[in-house]
Amino acid sequence: MNRSAVFLDEMGVGPLWRLRQEVAPAVAAEIVMEAPVTVALAEPEPEPVAAMAPPVVLAEPAPAPVVAPAPVAVAEDSSTAWFDDAPAPPPARQVTDVEIAAMDWEGLSAAVAKCARCDLCKTRKGVVMGRGDRQAEWLMVASSPSRGEEREGRALGGEQELLLDNMLKAMTLDANNNVYITHLLKCRPLDDSGQERMPTDAESAACRPYFERELALLQPRTIVTLGQMAAAGIIAGEKPVRGKVRQLGNAAVVATFHPDLLLQDETGKAKARAWADLCLATGTHAVRG
Repeated sequence: MNRSAVFLDEMGVGPLWRLRQEVAPAVAAEIVMEAPVTVALAEPEPEPVAAMAPPVVLAEPAPAPVVAPAPVAVAEDSSTAWFDDAPAPPPARQVTDVEIAAMDWEGLSAAVAKCARCDLCKTRKGVVMGRGDRQAEWLMVASSPSRGEEREGRALGGEQELLLDNMLKAMTLDANNNVYITHLLKCRPLDDSGQERMPTDAESAACRPYFERELALLQPRTIVTLGQMAAAGIIAGEKPVRGKVRQLGNAAVVATFHPDLLLQDETGKAKARAWADLCLATGTHAVRG
């Protein structure tokens, strides 16, 4: 045993391994240099661990089936949001004629909104109260609301409103000043198939106190009826005649066409007749003023 071996043995290291004599120093250097390469190649080994991450991520969407039914339920409920499928609002207690006759404007509007005086409260989707200047000298009256008016809750809205505004401007009137617009009936009459129909005598009688209270609060000087049904219904038992001035209390009544009919008039004949009616109303109003 040489001196180096003795020292190593004393230190507990063991024998010193030597390269064989036939291995050249250059080869030995190559062997030493390969060690770090082997370690470097081992570094990508964590990749399998990263590859195992997806199972953890894939496990997260597990609650999704629980949340998924919620949008389906909302979609089903939203289908009932269409106007024609909406249930009628629950009616309130039926008010009497005497109670209506004592109401102010606010009380009258509230009573109309919850009216249960006839069966129309079971099928309506909404009511249409009059609108405009509550101290007006001019009153424009139609028979009953259309589907569009019922949906908007506005008397003679939409395209009808644009035409009516033009009619009033031709009379040097403003729809927002000195004019009140309403219906004889505040609900839309429908038949069993959902189509608009003429109101029954019972329905007209049930709604009449509301209109009479509007008249009493408003006290107009001139009334223009819009459409044949309104002209026939405003004065019971009297046949309306266009071009003739009738009387309702202290107010003069002149009949003309409904704006909806005028919108469908392609010949212009109805518009020309309507203009004559408006001139009659304007002249009558001026004489009585």
